[in-house]
Amino acid sequence: RRSGSGHMKMQGAGEKELEVSGRLDAFVAQLKRGSGRLNSEETARKTVELLRGICAQSRWSNAEELMEIIRKEGRRMTAAQPSETTVGNMVRRVLKIIREEYSRLCGCSEENDQQESLHKLLTAGGLSEDFNKHFAPLKGNVMEAINELLTELEGTLDNIAMQALEHIHSNEVIMTIGRSRTVQVFLEKAACRRKFHVIVAECAPFCQGHEMAVALSKVGIETTVITDAAIFAVMSRVNKVIIGTKTILANGALRAVTGTHALALAAKHHSTPLIVCAPMYKLSPQFPNEEDSFHKCVSPQEVLPFAEGEILARVSVQCPVFDYVPPELITLFIFNIGGNAPSYIYRLMSELYHPDDHDL
Repeated sequence: RRSGSGHMKMQGAGEKELEVSGRLDAFVAQLKRGSGRLNSEETARKTVELLRGICAQSRWSNAEELMEIIRKEGRRMTAAQPSETTVGNMVRRVLKIIREEYSRLCGCSEENDQQESLHKLLTAGGLSEDFNKHFAPLKGNVMEAINELLTELEGTLDNIAMQALEHIHSNEVIMTIGRSRTVQVFLEKAACRRKFHVIVAECAPFCQGHEMAVALSKVGIETTVITDAAIFAVMSRVNKVIIGTKTILANGALRAVTGTHALALAAKHHSTPLIVCAPMYKLSPQFPNEEDSFHKCVSPQEVLPFAEGEILARVSVQCPVFDYVPPELITLFIFNIGGNAPSYIYRLMSELYHPDDHDL
């Protein structure tokens, strides 16, 4: 009877493993097709849920094996859509969780590690920690920490929006560009108590600014849409620029929608504060010169339609999706944990990710 129940357990575990790998394949396929249907928050949550499934269902006996499995799947997910940095960031967060839980079970806390880290760098010849010991409670602790991470992800937008009233005052003129869900929620929250005017740059050629303007006007915010070319002309009347971003890089720079760099330069020229609303999962330990995933180009048909066959035959048209905005143009980042200057990003990076995980 015992061997029968053992066989059933094995079968159940095998089925669950298959189910997780099926969900993983579906997610990778969705990323490959272009994650236009998923926003960053959903991508982050889905990644963490899948990693939680992998931790629970796959077979491993120590932290080293688990980290290897997570790295392998992480590489597969990030390769599916390199421009979607959120996936890689969440994989690194989970790897950091495993490291922390393991070192806690070993009896050495992470805080002491951080204080001694500079000393270690100078004295140790690149000694890496050994993760081969087997601890029975490791699985439960890791699962609990991953669940905490999921809870944190759920409250992200609300925590950013709660800070809106500290930054937006009555009768201000605020400028934004394109459509960012985080900025939209931030402005809507402020509109509950304050009256202000929003100017939205349309963010050609995709003109997501039009959708943003409609969404804002529905909740009673006075909104004006302008073309991207008019940004500089209007900037002298603007009190604050509030934007979202796709990724925050390791040096505190942004990878944001095309047109953001021009907006940031105009704001700098007029000494207008530039505030970036972004959740913590957009912090990425990459530098702008590191990889090609920074540049993502799409079909230029919005700019030069295929009807213009004669011209298209003679020219090569690039239509980049993202702009690089250097950190010196940014005044403040508003995260779900509070506001920080761009110079503080390196500190947040060291808290969220382990240096050994920067390359998966």
